[in-house]
Amino acid sequence: MLKLAVIGKDVSKSDSPAIHEFILRRRFSVSCTYDKVSIPPEQFHARAEELFSRYDGFNVTIPFKGEILPYLSGLKGDAAAFGAVNTVLAGPRLGYNTDGYGFLLMLGNEGIEVKGKSVLVLGAGGAGRSCVKKLIGAGAEVFVCERDSARLAAVHGEFGGFTPLERVPERHFDLLLNCTGIGMHATEGMLPTLCYESGETDTAERLLKECGQAADLIYVPARSEFLRVAERYGKRTVNGASMLFYQAYMADCVYLSASPDAEEAARLWKEYQGERQ
Repeated sequence: MLKLAVIGKDVSKSDSPAIHEFILRRRFSVSCTYDKVSIPPEQFHARAEELFSRYDGFNVTIPFKGEILPYLSGLKGDAAAFGAVNTVLAGPRLGYNTDGYGFLLMLGNEGIEVKGKSVLVLGAGGAGRSCVKKLIGAGAEVFVCERDSARLAAVHGEFGGFTPLERVPERHFDLLLNCTGIGMHATEGMLPTLCYESGETDTAERLLKECGQAADLIYVPARSEFLRVAERYGKRTVNGASMLFYQAYMADCVYLSASPDAEEAARLWKEYQGERQ
């Protein structure tokens, strides 16, 4: 039986246990225990080592996707390119990042085409970095808005291929993507706050009114304020539930040294939704 967990600042509402248990049972005929481990940021370094002895593998979420790096012996695949880890194989202490895989499958299976399209990404943290890198690779015209100017400069210096913005133009973007985490937990019901080229500071509602489509990596609540406002303006929306599932599927393939298959992942997602209804 695999011993797994999700690690984050507050994972009390995480769907990860149900998702991984479903995938491992349905696809791999493997049973597991899957814990939710919430760790205050100031305690992370004191508790990090115990994760490797307690679990066969674990998933990492906000805000520890970068904090886990010093404890790893190596990075694989996207993790090396992204500089962020969401999946850890505990024995060999190897870090992986399956967010990008899950992100592109989420967009593709929702019929959202990004090649040649303008995409504004809000937030360049762990998940944001992954999405930006994948969007660039998929041929999108990418703009990134990040309040932390040092972080924005670092990501741009590392990746290039996108337009960094500290002030946002009030214009049409084909896709507006929220990677900030604003709208979940203590910020539920809130919108990201942005600085506009006009010099005003206001919420993202202005951009949502003008965008073509809106996506939010948040999945709890299912309709974040970001998506609720977008829907009010008649925009097509997608939340992060399927991305969570797809990145979990890829993570389980890592745990079991299996090859991922996009069609299989999509089929399992439909089956999971049906089982949860």
